[in-house]
Amino acid sequence: MIKAIFFDIDGTLVSFNSHTVPQSTKNALSKLRENGVKLFLATGRSPMWLPAIKDLVEFEFDGYVMVNGQYCIVGDEVIHKMRIDENDIEKVIPYMEDQKISCEFVEYDHMYINFVNKRVEELRALLGSTAPTSKPEDLRRVKENDTYQLCAYIKDEEEEEFFKHLPNCRAVRWNPLFADIIPFNGGKSVGIKKVLEHINIDQEESMAFGDGGNDIEMLEFAKIGVAMGNAGDDVKESADFVTLDVDNHGIEHALKKYNIL
Repeated sequence: MIKAIFFDIDGTLVSFNSHTVPQSTKNALSKLRENGVKLFLATGRSPMWLPAIKDLVEFEFDGYVMVNGQYCIVGDEVIHKMRIDENDIEKVIPYMEDQKISCEFVEYDHMYINFVNKRVEELRALLGSTAPTSKPEDLRRVKENDTYQLCAYIKDEEEEEFFKHLPNCRAVRWNPLFADIIPFNGGKSVGIKKVLEHINIDQEESMAFGDGGNDIEMLEFAKIGVAMGNAGDDVKESADFVTLDVDNHGIEHALKKYNIL
């Protein structure tokens, strides 16, 4: 019996086309809540996005696995957090400056960028009203505040060289324009495991929905991993089931298939 479900946001709950949540998905969330299922977001976004997310989805989740598992909240309690070592970040900054790599620095309640380039502008156009609008700030902040994630605007073929300068981290990617950078031993599956342990629900009683490369490990971790129809081939291969896309009521479709709704 499924007792906890984890949802990615962009491309899963929220359509890249309409930048809204389908009404069928909102209805499904309400019915799951009535049936006693615990519901969580599992996203690359940080807690600073929570007010906007709640307004967009029009739903209060039981908890949040944020910045790809690096900051986890159940109710009003922070149950897990894992930052990137500031000394590691300082080592990669000269390389990013030399190669003119745009990068966003994600704290739990704040996000800033070194500079905006064409790739940043392309991503913001794709995400529309849900896009981050971080502004350039002094990078000395990394010594004064915990950084939980970097969003480096590098393409897949540029990752190998990038990580020569940041060896204790890894990439989780859901868009070809950039990669979320997290500690090597972090990730959504780690955050989900912490949440399940906290609420005393077994891994065998969990389900997850996602569409991006950063969702692969959580789809593999959950008892039932569902890839959206709009997901990439690598994501679909990692899932137990491929549902319809977000614009065609994919979440509702999968929940009905597994008799959860």
